[in-house]
Amino acid sequence: MKQRDYRRAEKILVDESEHDPRSPRSAKLLAMAGGVFFLDGQYLDSVIAWKRAEAITPLDDRSRFTLAMAYVRLNRRDWARTELEKLAAVQPQNPLYLYWLARLDYDAQNYATAIARLQKVIELDPKMIRAYDSLGLCYDYLGQSIEAVKSYNRAVELNRLQAKPSPWPHVDLAVTLIAVNQLADAEKNLREALGYDSQLPQAHYQLGRVLEMRGDYKAAVEALRQAAALDPAYPEPHLLLGRIYHRLGEGQVGETEIEQYQHLKKAAETQATPKLSPQ
Repeated sequence: MKQRDYRRAEKILVDESEHDPRSPRSAKLLAMAGGVFFLDGQYLDSVIAWKRAEAITPLDDRSRFTLAMAYVRLNRRDWARTELEKLAAVQPQNPLYLYWLARLDYDAQNYATAIARLQKVIELDPKMIRAYDSLGLCYDYLGQSIEAVKSYNRAVELNRLQAKPSPWPHVDLAVTLIAVNQLADAEKNLREALGYDSQLPQAHYQLGRVLEMRGDYKAAVEALRQAAALDPAYPEPHLLLGRIYHRLGEGQVGETEIEQYQHLKKAAETQATPKLSPQ
């Protein structure tokens, strides 16, 4: 583990668990293996290990929470919700479990329910940046821009106090500011976001949007090309590049960008949803 040789650690734990497969010791080893698989990005294997452990003895809260996160990574949010609800039933005042239940509500477009949960999270933990940011997203999707900006601004204030601020509250705030045509403030937040993470493609893309709306096509193209280079699977920069090139009279280049957008969009939409058994 110290050498981050996760594959070797996984094999040792799983092999050792087979010596007495129904024992509490085996359950402990499998739970440990689940954690290592998760660190290694092997989310399906982590689920299998934790469910095997749970068949012997109940999971501890930390393992159950990470199991829920593995389900999220595997796009099985229904199963993640089941695990989080078990945790929240035992610890109803734990803001982390309520926050993730709210995230699942948001993903399911149940924005009113998500808002109610997030408001409770903020009561329990007034400094949780992610809660304010997610609350802003919910208000944004409901068309309540004023409330969204208030929530994002609080997230931004708290974020600036962190040792390593995240770019995301600034990007999310900027998206809403663009929607209400506050382009100067949007650009300011996007440049601050890029100061925290210059490699974030979404920040470059949104900056490209702002610059395009302000008529600075040369700078917009530069930002959009940076976004596309940082994430070759990101469709949206190519669509906006295509539109800009058409405006600049470079129709052939514009058509190439739009074709690239269509190709990437189709690839993203046809990605298969992972299928697995919860057992």
